[in-house]
Amino acid sequence: MNVVDLNCDLGESFGIYKIGLDEQIIPLISSANIACGYHAADPVVIDNTVALAAKYSCSIGAHVGLPDIMGFGRRNMGITQEEAKVYVIYQIGALYAFCEKYHVKLHHVKPHGALYNMAAVDYSIAKGICEGIREFSIELPLLALANSQMVKAASDSGIPVAQEVFADRAYNEDGTLVSRKNPGAVIAGEDEAAERVLGMVKEGRVRAITGRDIAIQADSVCVHGDNEKALLFVKKIRETLRNAQILIQSF
Repeated sequence: MNVVDLNCDLGESFGIYKIGLDEQIIPLISSANIACGYHAADPVVIDNTVALAAKYSCSIGAHVGLPDIMGFGRRNMGITQEEAKVYVIYQIGALYAFCEKYHVKLHHVKPHGALYNMAAVDYSIAKGICEGIREFSIELPLLALANSQMVKAASDSGIPVAQEVFADRAYNEDGTLVSRKNPGAVIAGEDEAAERVLGMVKEGRVRAITGRDIAIQADSVCVHGDNEKALLFVKKIRETLRNAQILIQSF
């Protein structure tokens, strides 16, 4: 039987501003990537999200981003490898404190937004992220864009890595994600998303925005929590995977 992780980026509210449907989505997924206060979240939001994930035995990942809460971490910044490392350590530490409070394990680390996309193609940024993880724990896995520089950097750094695919994003032929600035970057329909996920998990391929099929490894499938249709996407993907006798569980 095929097995795949179903993850979602969550805990991205801030103060009085609510983003996402965390309470409804967390019971349906196997891993939650929780914002650590740099691109989104505040201490109260982190506390509540970790408590909710613990309640449903959902694996918890540190969703580390650039220090850009106004831009939701989706604006590129010129940072060094050393800065990337220290940013990651700082954010892991913030989430780890709440994991300790609720007696749950910190399961993985996943970069967010611009940091994720930068590290996908820039080895030095990817290496900085991996060094930050390694200095915290050599056993803590990186959740990385499939076939990216992050996968290579994790291997070189001696830390575990799981390769991630996206249900709601379009791909370029080189395996990178199509920029949100371009038409067609976001998959709008849950049926299309679910069929793409099935192809990635069962057949190891996905159709790029150019129409060409590219090879891809799917250890974990991501749905963005700030997508207004995130709950519909998660429900449809779960149904599709189960109908195909694919087991959903944390990597």
